[in-house]
Amino acid sequence: MSGGGVVLILAWVAAAVGPFLCLLLVRRMLRVRRIFLGWSLAAVTAVAWALGVWAFLLEPTTLKVRHVTIESATWSGPPVRIGVISDTHVSAPHVDVGRLRGLVRRMNGEQPDIILLLGDYTGGSSWAAERNRAEILEGIEAFGRLKAPLGVYGVLGNHDSDFDDAAIAAAMGRAQVPVLENRAVRIDRPGGAFWIAGLADMHSPRTPPLPRTALREVSPGEPSIVITHWPDPFVAVPQDVALTLAGHTHCGQVNLPVLGRLVHASPASERWACGLYDEGGRKLFVTGGVGVSILPVRFRVPPEIVVVTLKGPSGT
Repeated sequence: MSGGGVVLILAWVAAAVGPFLCLLLVRRMLRVRRIFLGWSLAAVTAVAWALGVWAFLLEPTTLKVRHVTIESATWSGPPVRIGVISDTHVSAPHVDVGRLRGLVRRMNGEQPDIILLLGDYTGGSSWAAERNRAEILEGIEAFGRLKAPLGVYGVLGNHDSDFDDAAIAAAMGRAQVPVLENRAVRIDRPGGAFWIAGLADMHSPRTPPLPRTALREVSPGEPSIVITHWPDPFVAVPQDVALTLAGHTHCGQVNLPVLGRLVHASPASERWACGLYDEGGRKLFVTGGVGVSILPVRFRVPPEIVVVTLKGPSGT
């Protein structure tokens, strides 16, 4: 069992015994006639218990569908609706094959034009993932049920590279999802074609992410979208790319009031943690993804899939 699984079991135990501990505390304080202190401690304990139950057991099992409209000066042709799924972490706590299939149905219900998968399909430590290899590959193959008229494309993430990137890519192939590693595909459609360029994972054993290599077949003036697991390669994405899509950060996974996000998954994750960024006209959108990593917790960062409507500045 992974460390996250152990923590999840402890969370369930705490959820079960928390109310009884609170009751015992109140009774003890009442016996010694410390009524105010007793009720104050009970209130603090109850709040801590409720927040723990929400963060460890409830919020990670929810799913939000986020809709975002992005205007880009370098996009031409009609708008395109892009379904974005990232960081599913199958076999980690809270995500199994059944939940992934439900997520696929939810995305299909949004009827996007194209669906882009941003990596980290496997979850847990490498040894724990190896024990759950069959479940992980079955979960990835569930992507074969995604439906979009312009196709489904993906990249790999660091968990995929650390686990077995060849096996993950093969499962993606069985799901009819091409994996783009520093290469681009041309998407033909009425009103004008565009390109999807995928970057290699930063932990890839073969090559680092190379934005200009991925875009080498794209002619000047042709609209393009870059997909990457990490937001870090965005620093090298050319100005004429209409939009870069990234995951990896989990939006911090925990976003505390006042203190904000305490953990950043990579050097660039602190700068580009979550949501839409505009860097001198270059657009980056970072999704918080679906699963969890390290600890089975989410707080004020619900799991999400995203539907991005990308359009030109005139809205055409």
